[in-house]
Amino acid sequence: MEATTLLTDAEPVLRDWLMKRNCSVSPRQFVWFYASLALFSSVVAGSQVVRGAWPILLFTGIELLAVGVAFVIHARHAVDYERIRLFPNRLVIEQMSAERLTQYEFNPRWVRVEHGALPRDPVKVVSRGQTVVVGVHLAQYRRASFASELRATLARCG
Repeated sequence: MEATTLLTDAEPVLRDWLMKRNCSVSPRQFVWFYASLALFSSVVAGSQVVRGAWPILLFTGIELLAVGVAFVIHARHAVDYERIRLFPNRLVIEQMSAERLTQYEFNPRWVRVEHGALPRDPVKVVSRGQTVVVGVHLAQYRRASFASELRATLARCG
């Protein structure tokens, strides 16, 4: 009974923005692609070794290692996201980057939203000397409209 009471007494979310990276390939597809690349490269290298070009094995190994490292680096950032939630008395910004979660909390009445003159300029949330860059996963042409929407929502809150 208490768990139900806690859920109903939770602070309501006035607005919730979730911005994620655009990943067109699932992790499973990524693994299958790498496995097919490794198999194809190994078959080509094997056919050359049979003909006497044994050094190709070294280069094939280096190639597969380099591609594998690049895929791992990419995969670490595949689930990066940014979540901005506005509650009646606080603005919470969560940023996930390479499996590291950073959280900021501001009083929404003291927050200022800044956006530069160019579309590629970042959106900044500024409050009491602390600045947080937000909207990094948005397309450049959407940043100005997001800044306006965030600014208007915060104005209604205060």
